[in-house]
Parts: sequence; C-alpha cells; structure tokens
Amino acid sequence: MLLIIAFLISLIGTYFVRRLALKNKVVDIPNERSSHTRPTPRGGGLAIIVAFYVGLFFIFYLKLIDKNLFFALLSGFPLIIVSIIDDLKDVSPKIRIFIQFISSFLVIYFIGGIQIIDLGFYAFTNKYILLPISLIGILWFINLYNFLDGIDGYASIEAIFIALAIFLFTDNIESLLLIFSVIGFLFWNWPKAKIFMGDVGSTMLGFILIVLGIYYNNTLQFSFIHWLIISSLFWFDATITLFRRILNKETLSIAHKKHAYQRIVLSGFSHQKTLIYSILINIIILGLTFVCALLPKYILIFFTLNIIFLYGIIKIIDKKYPFN
Repeated sequence: MLLIIAFLISLIGTYFVRRLALKNKVVDIPNERSSHTRPTPRGGGLAIIVAFYVGLFFIFYLKLIDKNLFFALLSGFPLIIVSIIDDLKDVSPKIRIFIQFISSFLVIYFIGGIQIIDLGFYAFTNKYILLPISLIGILWFINLYNFLDGIDGYASIEAIFIALAIFLFTDNIESLLLIFSVIGFLFWNWPKAKIFMGDVGSTMLGFILIVLGIYYNNTLQFSFIHWLIISSLFWFDATITLFRRILNKETLSIAHKKHAYQRIVLSGFSHQKTLIYSILINIIILGLTFVCALLPKYILIFFTLNIIFLYGIIKIIDKKYPFN
C-alpha cells in the first residue's frame, strides 16, 4: 500500500508541478548543451523527492529503517533546497558545491562513508584512504547524475535499475520506495517528455542512490564493486567524457554535447530509441552483476569485463558520431 501511495504522490504531484511550472514560466529553453528542441517545464523531480521522503518518514515511524540510514538520507535536505532554487533561477556553482559538500559530510558522519571494499581476494579497509574516496565519490556521483540527465527518461530509467539491483541483493524497502516514486514521474517524462525532473530530481537521485550503495556495502549485503557495476552506464560515460575533454585541452566550464548518450541522439536516434538501448544495456549489466555475486572471488574480472563492454559501446558511438 505504501508503494502505491508513493507512486500516486509522484504521478499526481508531477501533474501539479507541471502546471505550476508552466504558469510561472519555469521552463528549460533549448541551448548548446540541450538534447531537446522545444521549451519544456522543469522541476518535476520534486514530486519524486516528496513521494520518496513521505514514504521514508513513514517507515522510520514504523521502525523499518535503521536510524543512521534515515538521517543519512535526510542529509539531502540542504541539496533539495538549493536545487529547487537552482531550478527557479541560477545558483552559483560555488554555492552548489558548498551545499553538496555539507550533505556529503553529513552522510559520512551518519554512516561512516565506505568502510570496506571487497576485491574478492582482499578486503580493503584503510579508513584514511576510504573516507576521502567516499567524500569525493558522493560529490562526483551527485554531479555526474545531473550531467547525464539530458534526454527524456534517461535518469529515471537508470535510477530504477540501480535501485532494483540494491533491492534484489538486500530486500530493503527504501529502494522499492524510490523505484515507485520514479515510475510515477516517468509517466510524464517518457519520450516525448511533458516535463523534466530538473536539478532537484537529478541531484537528489544521485545522492540517494550513492547513499544506499554505501550503506548496504557497509552492512556486507551489497558490495560497493557491485554498485559500481550496476551504476556504470552513467559514471563511465561521465568520467571518460571528462578525461577526453581534458586530453583535448577543452575549457571544462563550457557547455557541450559530447557524452555518449548525447552523441547517440545527435547521430539521428530518437530519445525513445536511445532509451530502449539504455534499458537493454542495463539488463546486461544487471545480469553481469548477479553472475559476479555468484563468483565473488572473480569480482575484479567481472568489473573489468563490464568496463570493456562499455568502452566497446563508446567506440561504436564514436564511429557514428565522432567525439571531436
């Protein structure tokens, strides 16, 4: 019942957010970074977040969630506020990073950051290395999730797959809450999208997903390497694109359309076709994650195979629409 309520809050909430956005002209105008061609209302991600946190407070009241995880997820509230403001009017990147740092630091305070990385043959537990990795990782994933929310339904589908993997490994209610909250919004965001999730949606999805990944890694129910595999479609594209731009000596602050998913669209694929391909890729990655879990000693081999698989996709895209 709770999951249905979360779905309905998101579904109906997105409708009202869309009406408000249109009334107040809170719309995304196509620019040099955009993959859409018409002005579209934004901020629909607020409905996802309201639905998720209503459910979160309810399961906390019923004592169905560890209080440390609950407060770690609540640490995203400063992010919600600054992201809403950013959707209404631009916020300085310095302010955004500062708020992201505060939320990331609070997460580490409540759940301790990544406490172990199981490499199959060795469990790495050096906290002096893992704590800064945790902080940088949270910040990077929050931002890259925002970067890759560029075509209809893309960030929503990725969130569903990551949350689904975490649920299948850990049987936790938070992941299901997130899935149903996202599905309600996806009804409006499926190509051709009637509304975008905006910064409040993309930054918070990135935040929630990495918090769940870190927490369940620390409970030894879901290895962080597994989380890296299931979320790799996003972070690999963002990271390799960043490195290629650095090697090309590009000005990183200038908007671009060089992420793999953007170049697929530029090569002539529709948003819907690109989204379907991303679903198929995620199904393969999800399967690989489960095989990896069955053979934990070979976790690094499976991680490497996944990277090779994604790199191969990047090279295919390069042929269709060159990076430069």
